[in-house]
Amino acid sequence: MRIHAVHNLYEERLARSTRPFRARGCKVERCSYCMLREHLCICSEKPVISSNAAFLLVMYDDEVLKPSNTGRLIADLFEDTFAYIWSRTEPNLAMLELLDDPQWQPYVVFPAEYAQPERVAEKVEVGTDKRPLFIMLDGSWAEAKKMFRKSPYLNKFPILSISPDKPSRYKVREASKENQLGTAEVAARIIDLYGEQRNADVLDLWFDVFRENYLTGKMNRVLPDDSALKLLKQYIAA
Repeated sequence: MRIHAVHNLYEERLARSTRPFRARGCKVERCSYCMLREHLCICSEKPVISSNAAFLLVMYDDEVLKPSNTGRLIADLFEDTFAYIWSRTEPNLAMLELLDDPQWQPYVVFPAEYAQPERVAEKVEVGTDKRPLFIMLDGSWAEAKKMFRKSPYLNKFPILSISPDKPSRYKVREASKENQLGTAEVAARIIDLYGEQRNADVLDLWFDVFRENYLTGKMNRVLPDDSALKLLKQYIAA
């Protein structure tokens, strides 16, 4: 199994905790990688894709510790995914170097209504010598807004926004904003906007696998015969 940036960040954040993180369901025995109940682990089922896109997950302090986080699903599939803990006063130097690396064209993924109109991009445009780096502010809606407002180093980058055409399928956390999507759901729409439709579909289906297994474990149920994993495998085989 490929160990990715979110796995590493989880271990780093756990190591500097002064007391145990008590998330909901903290007494449940979970896989330390997919964060699902051990008997519902999906690590061996990860699809393999090829993409020209990269992601930067800027995660609020304890977001990486939450079993319900979906940012890790992006890192599961997109090999060039970077992840850092957000800090208002001391932004990670490696993250700042990444943002200044000329091989990338960074885009901040955030609702256009919170940005100056001249920053909002209608589509993804990169030069022949660059690749897109999609910056996801990963946390609750209130935390994401705080990161957006208080990260001046992001102000020089264009904003990519989506308009959800259907409600979120997440249902793992209660949304605080109408039409609010999970991080992985947003990423799938961004990848579709970029033109990698099949990768967007696979990420959407992988999100469904995680959501179904998470809720199955939470409610002590049994996976249905027509499971999300079965649908994912059928799509990949088609």
